[in-house]
Amino acid sequence: MEEVTIIGIDLAKRSFQVHGARPDGSVAYRRKLSRGKLLGFLASQPSCTVAMEACASAHYWGREIVALGHEVRLVPPIYVKPFVKRQKNDTSDAEAITEAAQRPTMHFVAVKTEAQQAQGMLFRTRDLLVRQRTQTINALRGHLAEFGVVAPQGRARIGQLARVLEDGECALPEAVVELGKLLLGQIDELDEKIEGLDTKLRASAREDDETARLMTIPGIGPITAMALQAFAPPMESFRRGRDFSAWLGLVPRQHTTGGKPRLGRISKMGQRDLRRLLIIGAMAVVQHAIRRGEITDPWLAGMLARKPKMLVAVALANRTARMVWALSTKKEIYQVRAAA
Repeated sequence: MEEVTIIGIDLAKRSFQVHGARPDGSVAYRRKLSRGKLLGFLASQPSCTVAMEACASAHYWGREIVALGHEVRLVPPIYVKPFVKRQKNDTSDAEAITEAAQRPTMHFVAVKTEAQQAQGMLFRTRDLLVRQRTQTINALRGHLAEFGVVAPQGRARIGQLARVLEDGECALPEAVVELGKLLLGQIDELDEKIEGLDTKLRASAREDDETARLMTIPGIGPITAMALQAFAPPMESFRRGRDFSAWLGLVPRQHTTGGKPRLGRISKMGQRDLRRLLIIGAMAVVQHAIRRGEITDPWLAGMLARKPKMLVAVALANRTARMVWALSTKKEIYQVRAAA
């Protein structure tokens, strides 16, 4: 077997394309392996760099390959695409992964642990149940509106619809009442499941020192803190807080040419769940400050005096992301700034 310094793997469900490159970058071999033979083949290779796209199952294979003594590099798929030559197929994809992983300025994705992926599954399961509950509530409101029964939006107003369905003298058809109660039962079941997951999230957040530190920042609760632990890469991989906020897509999109900087809306790159949670938390801070009427943070007071609320919330989310990086790297807690 020829000596290789890097192996690119195009992941799939059962069939894997392997591309081996020599130290000078020339092709050593191209092979197609089944799922059961992949680890055995890599175990027979001398220690080298193994590159893969950061896609489905990449973290599992990354942990397994690291255990074999290789160095694993996960490349974001968007950075692999420019290296694909002409036709797209498994062979070209594996070669493109190899080429991208050898670039000196390439950004890589850290391999997640099983605990991190378990936390991510917990968060995504809760998010799925919340969406299902919202869909069920909207379905109930929409169906009953066809029979002249309306209620304001919001989960807290479902009680009005429940009272109408439970009223024995209501003029609704029997089938409508029966199906409406079925949807109400589904909503109650989802409420119970979501509450159980929330309890687990809060308990896990209290037990972990890092999440407890993050929850001292205004706008970050147990859910956001656990999501940061599950989805964000190690903060030490970023040189400064702005790099982390740029990874989240909370910085302006640049379109600069000829030395003339042009900044637009936020780029919306990176992890969208974290970006959404940070913006929601920032909006909660803004709304609370407006309702209370007194703002202790001079930066927030100045922004609200001259900018719209949504713009202030996005800017505050950007600022919060920088705080997350600072507290995580310095191992400190958030200190409230007093107004002058």
